Amino acid sequence: MLKLGFVFLILILIPSLPVALSKYGAIEPLLQGLDSKRAPPSVQEAAAFGLLKRLLPTHLSSFEFKIVSKDVCGGDSCFLINNHKKSSQNEAEIIIRGTTAVEIASGLHWYLKYWCGAHVSWDKTGGIQTTSIPEPGSLPRLKDEGLKIKRPVPWNYYQNVVTSSYSYVWWDWDRWEKEVDWMALQGVNLPLAFTGQETIWQKVFKDFNITSDDLNNFFGGPAFLAWARMGNLHGWGGPLSQNWLDQQLVLQKQIISRMLELGMTPVLPSFSGNVPAALKRIFPMAKITRLGDCDTFNENSPPTNDPEYISTLGAAVYKGISKGDKDAVWLMQALLHSVPFGKMVVLDLFADVKPIWKSSFQFYGTPYIWCMLHNFGGNIEMYGTLDAISSGPVDARVSANSTMGWLFYSDSSFWKAPQIKALLHSVPFGKMVVLDLFADVKPIWKSSFQFYGTPYIWCMLHNFGGNIEMYGTLDAISSGPVDARVSANSTMVGVGMCMEGIEQNPIVYELMSEMAFRHKKVEVPEWIKSYCNRRYGKAVHQVEAAWEILYHTIYNCTDGIAGKGSYDWSFS
Repeated sequence: MLKLGFVFLILILIPSLPVALSKYGAIEPLLQGLDSKRAPPSVQEAAAFGLLKRLLPTHLSSFEFKIVSKDVCGGDSCFLINNHKKSSQNEAEIIIRGTTAVEIASGLHWYLKYWCGAHVSWDKTGGIQTTSIPEPGSLPRLKDEGLKIKRPVPWNYYQNVVTSSYSYVWWDWDRWEKEVDWMALQGVNLPLAFTGQETIWQKVFKDFNITSDDLNNFFGGPAFLAWARMGNLHGWGGPLSQNWLDQQLVLQKQIISRMLELGMTPVLPSFSGNVPAALKRIFPMAKITRLGDCDTFNENSPPTNDPEYISTLGAAVYKGISKGDKDAVWLMQALLHSVPFGKMVVLDLFADVKPIWKSSFQFYGTPYIWCMLHNFGGNIEMYGTLDAISSGPVDARVSANSTMGWLFYSDSSFWKAPQIKALLHSVPFGKMVVLDLFADVKPIWKSSFQFYGTPYIWCMLHNFGGNIEMYGTLDAISSGPVDARVSANSTMVGVGMCMEGIEQNPIVYELMSEMAFRHKKVEVPEWIKSYCNRRYGKAVHQVEAAWEILYHTIYNCTDGIAGKGSYDWSFS
């Protein structure tokens, strides 16, 4: 695998508009540009009605939807729920207005939850509970003044660059349609849209005389696309058939079309720096770095910590982006000096006899576990290496550069204030937005002085490796976004969910989604009681008692470890 550059890039394409004064400062032109490019109100209203038809087909005549200007909510995104002034039996009972179809869907979800006791989740985590919703004509009425809820920050971001492989690589449009509906109901308005990009890269690389055989050795197979895109591997699990590539592009167009109809802003991939090996043959004078067999290229740190060099490098990256589109914005998925190395742990499986840690430079910085294999095939025999197992683990642990154990910070000695500022300030303000990817456990905004003025999105990472386990930090996500937003000199412009795998722990994602509309911290015990009633369709004392135990234990972990699952990686 060959690599150019050192960061993974994502683009949001927008038009240029004059800068206006706003509480969101540098990103105000971006927000205005996005608003100017939304689908027409009639298209968004139809999209919201289509969602209602799929979710609750029995109540199509019960609701009326209408797109309104942000002026209705003082310039912010919002939804409004009111009783409909019925003049006949066939008219709607509830009218929901919103600044986009996402806000309308969010308002619908809010009403169904808090007035009708309904529950919406992924099919694999319980699906929807609508039995508590009254029949058409008998829907609960609101107070005369109705309800208005404004977003405290403009954006609700969703997905991780590896979710495509862990969760939805095999999805068809039927499943994707459900997911986009779920996003809209949860208030997501800034989702990743990574499907089908290999088809585009195929067209681009073939313009550089890269052959199909070259690309077969470059693209990973469907289940490994995320890591092929990041340069961790190439060709593994492939090749991709042309039929598969074509189908993925068709699927991507369906996904993006629906997102746009709902008023979302799809986030598209940019050039990650990875190129086929054949490019070196075609352009022998190009400066291309070849990675080792185990991705030994340290993409988290440039070759020097000179701030001027880092600034020049960041500016060059942005220059390349803006050549493709002068209005592009760099959305940087960054943990900077807090990359959780606990995502991978190596088993040095035969360390009692043939230790790999000695010959692999401590697995190139990856944490590992010293293992004794000892028995093969279940054979019963008298055999052992007592001297080795009595001293080997100690020798490994005290050796130079030992990586035994769990590491949660990467290159903190490199990414000091001058280096971080040099990278963040190398791009014009308003042209970069940072994802504080692990803010639910290791928030960077606190230690980086609000990313030195760069707008950022407070994100919950939560899940590693698509592992299915019961785990959460409900107190942290019910308060963390609020603390960040109201802190002095805050540059927070959104909340986000960046889990590696979905369809697990629905309570965590429902609460995190609500933080896109919550101005104050949530009283978690009361919220959980309401959640129980909605999820199970009625109040059950035993269920509430069980959830109280879960809340005080596995759903309020404070050990600083997000997710207990790890990767097992063996060498031979």
